[in-house]
Amino acid sequence: MTRIVTAAGLIAVALAAIAFGGLAFWLIMIVLGMVMMAEWSDLVGATANTKRMALYALVVPLAIMAPGLGAGPGFLALGLIGAGFFFVGATTRSSWLAGGIVYVAIPVLALLLIRQQKDIGLVYTLWTLALVWMCDIGAYFAGRFIGGPKLAPRVSPNKTWAGLIGGMAAAALFAVAMHYGAGLGKAAVLATPFLAVLAQGGDLFESWLKRRAGAKDSGTLLPGHGGVLDRLDGLVPVAPVAALLVVVLPKLVTF
Repeated sequence: MTRIVTAAGLIAVALAAIAFGGLAFWLIMIVLGMVMMAEWSDLVGATANTKRMALYALVVPLAIMAPGLGAGPGFLALGLIGAGFFFVGATTRSSWLAGGIVYVAIPVLALLLIRQQKDIGLVYTLWTLALVWMCDIGAYFAGRFIGGPKLAPRVSPNKTWAGLIGGMAAAALFAVAMHYGAGLGKAAVLATPFLAVLAQGGDLFESWLKRRAGAKDSGTLLPGHGGVLDRLDGLVPVAPVAALLVVVLPKLVTF
């Protein structure tokens, strides 16, 4: 019940932020981004000082992305993400800590880019987030009730091939529903199962990172779920690819 209540609350906040867009969506994104960076820092063994430095380095590109107040999500923000990566890497001598800047900031940039797209931003931001949610739900129930061979037992003993297929199917069915109910393009529907695989890959990577750090969860902020990274790990690889499809190839993805 704790997990369900927490998940429902998170989804409600996310939907409200997506609906409002603009500064409201940006504010939610930067708060989540800063928490993700803090959790990443702990997982890679950063000291208090280097963790603080990484957070300072991250806040610069996140702040510049503010729509209407800063330059917005674009090439300047991308350049500052790169600068933050090199700055943290050079000053801390930790490629893992520096990598967290890219790991956190690129998905935030991608989601803000999608949301600001005229006419289609609302639908395609919802699609990007919801396909990850549905993938998690489908994978959980398929893995629990079907079981079978393990997907990556050394990394995440509970994940199964049935869960992967169930997650792909749930995400695809939701995309079909969005096609008929919200005008999601056919190409986006076809891309959804492949993005669901990426979401599972992001989940496995974070599981490996936690195993490497000897941690059960990335944090304790979300009751019944662990940390923010535990809930958004699948979104990290999905958001940039979705942004490429929506922003770079809009005619294809909206077909």
